[in-house]
Amino acid sequence: MNKLFAYVTLICIGLCAMSCAKVMQTPRSSKARLGEITTSTEELKNLPPPKDKIVVAVYKFRDQTGQYKPSENGASWSTAVTQGATTILIKALEESDWFIPIERENVGNLLNERKIIRSSRSQYNNTEQNNQLLPPLLYAGVILEGGIISYDANIVTGGAGLRYFGAGGGSQYRQDRVTVYLRAVSTSNGKILKTVYTSKTILSQSVDVGLFRFVRFGRLLEAETGFTYNEPSEIAVTEAIEKAVQSLIIEGVFDNLWELKEPRMIVDKSIIEYKKEKELIPQTDIFGKQLDNRRSKIALSASSSSLLYEGDYPDPILRTGMEVGLTISRQPHLGYSLRLGMSSLGTKQFYQSDVTYLDFDGTYRLLPFDMFTPYVSAGLGVIADNPGGRFDFSGSIYPKVHGGFGIEYLMNNRVGFRAGVDYNFILSDGIDAIDQGKYNDLFWRGNIGLTFYFGEKIKSARKFNFGNDN
Repeated sequence: MNKLFAYVTLICIGLCAMSCAKVMQTPRSSKARLGEITTSTEELKNLPPPKDKIVVAVYKFRDQTGQYKPSENGASWSTAVTQGATTILIKALEESDWFIPIERENVGNLLNERKIIRSSRSQYNNTEQNNQLLPPLLYAGVILEGGIISYDANIVTGGAGLRYFGAGGGSQYRQDRVTVYLRAVSTSNGKILKTVYTSKTILSQSVDVGLFRFVRFGRLLEAETGFTYNEPSEIAVTEAIEKAVQSLIIEGVFDNLWELKEPRMIVDKSIIEYKKEKELIPQTDIFGKQLDNRRSKIALSASSSSLLYEGDYPDPILRTGMEVGLTISRQPHLGYSLRLGMSSLGTKQFYQSDVTYLDFDGTYRLLPFDMFTPYVSAGLGVIADNPGGRFDFSGSIYPKVHGGFGIEYLMNNRVGFRAGVDYNFILSDGIDAIDQGKYNDLFWRGNIGLTFYFGEKIKSARKFNFGNDN
């Protein structure tokens, strides 16, 4: 048996290693290649052309965070982000085809070189006819300022794993965040024309699988495999800077700071997509998740209703019926429901009764802006016997209180799947016709069904939330 387990485990580890082969290749040298492009690079190149290119100067676009790389093994004196952000910005300006960047970061070197040229010409050209003047330097109408102003490490961390009898695996991930500000300044009057900012998350993750087990006495089997992926911070900074340049161009078009070659191209696809993205900013948190109130104010639900009796009779069994409900939500987190259900309470031999219940309760959604949300609920209600059958409402009515929890998953903006369970405490010990013991009768209720949303969506004020609501 131990040998069979060892063979099966070895096969599983082998298959896992094969699936990770592209990631875990034997390290080897590779030839130099052209630099990678990002998704923002394509968006930058696809912008409509300008009426006239803008001459811009970038003196210094630097790291202003003072942040060092996070380290678990002591202090690290390496910076968390690149110190060459000026070069990245100039390349982004060139690729946009909207700007003519001029040298200002090392303008002293340029001026010195021009002095050498003039000196050489005056020394070796004896006649004034051959003494050619250098053309004047370009001057900028706009100066671009700003920098990398924030690097936040470990804004999100997490992982999962499982190990059993020395065999198992796990996964961990971490997210950092870099933020870039960019502003355009007029050289004629010093006015700040526009300021934009962008951010980009940096993902790091690791996966490992291992086995440590004695297959028989004196024989130890040990195997492991895994990989780690760290998104390059330089690529993340590049993407954030390119996005900032794209934003500056489009915002400048909106504010009439510069013009498109064809005014009708204001409806270009790239500009329309940017406007849509900007409209979603008030509904997006710092982690990029959409804070859209997907749920409408009014909802109707239909579900199965399974009751498990706990009272004075032994051997309870689960009975299933049906339930309908109406929910009204004034806020994303809170909903108020009225529910009507028909089901049965019973045991294997001694007790069975059809019941009808009417409940009023409040529901608190933990993740109201997500497609998937857990929820908790509590409320008051009544339950009635149906002694003559399902639709005989002549029986006694008993008050009750209840509380429970569940989950809801939106399949689209109008239909959601819902499942929950709650505890119902009857404020009487007579529903089963026996008053025995010191505790009242009670029952558990489970629901599985669909929720249908109608009307306009719930409106709420924009807010930042750093807890589970994200």
